[in-house]
Amino acid sequence: MANATPAVSPLRRRMINDMTLRNLSPATQRSYLNAVTRFARHFNRSPDQLGLEDVRAFQVYLVSQGISWPALNQTVCALRFFYGVTLNRAEIPERIAYARTPRKLPTILSADEVVRFLEAVPSLKARAALTTAYAAGLRASEAVSLKVADIDSDRMVLQVRHGKGAKDRTVMLSPQLLGILRTYWRLARPPDWLFPGRGDKPIDVQVLHSACRSATKAAGLTKKVSVHTLRHSFATHLLESGVDIRVIQVLLGHSNLSTTARYTQVATTTIARTQSPFDRLSLEVVPPG
Repeated sequence: MANATPAVSPLRRRMINDMTLRNLSPATQRSYLNAVTRFARHFNRSPDQLGLEDVRAFQVYLVSQGISWPALNQTVCALRFFYGVTLNRAEIPERIAYARTPRKLPTILSADEVVRFLEAVPSLKARAALTTAYAAGLRASEAVSLKVADIDSDRMVLQVRHGKGAKDRTVMLSPQLLGILRTYWRLARPPDWLFPGRGDKPIDVQVLHSACRSATKAAGLTKKVSVHTLRHSFATHLLESGVDIRVIQVLLGHSNLSTTARYTQVATTTIARTQSPFDRLSLEVVPPG
């Protein structure tokens, strides 16, 4: 006998509809639903019967369990959405506090390390996808969502569809990347998705994450490398080569310049070229006398 599809409660269905109407990505919807479900199970009560003090107690519990700050803030986003939108209790969301996330500088690969890393990826498809991620500064989700039709070789640009915040943008198409992608296309012949997965779907982002772990080890790198590390390195290398930070902001699809500005803290070439005021002083190393 076939397994019956689990019934979806009216409250869960309402939240799903609310998220769909606001065009939240499938990944965000899953994350929000999981967070609210975990919240309800913690108290063994329906979430619409829980209040602000329960939210605070749940936050304290999550911190005691060693949850990461980004994961905690993702839970906060989910609960703020649930109370503010689905339950229409506007007075609660602003009282659910975000955690102050420690600001860490991103890991950056040198140009030589990028080459070593990409050459250590054995799979043709994964290597082409990760090479594209670095060459265009793409997020993992953006790289896997590329279609063959998104390559505009006449204008030498790539069209990024439905990036973060459901925003489209245009990025440069490196001549060297175009050559690599043409070779890849001749060998793989992808019909629609540039990097196809199973069925009529693009390759799963987890495939790229797994390829990153394997390539990092194979390349003998001591740095922890992810797809986002390639994006960080792309931005930093552009900054070091003298590209205007506002151009980099557009290429990365950042809404705020302050997000892009953090790469100035890791652009070592730019830092090294900056003259210290000490260089304008005349000072003897050995004191006279």
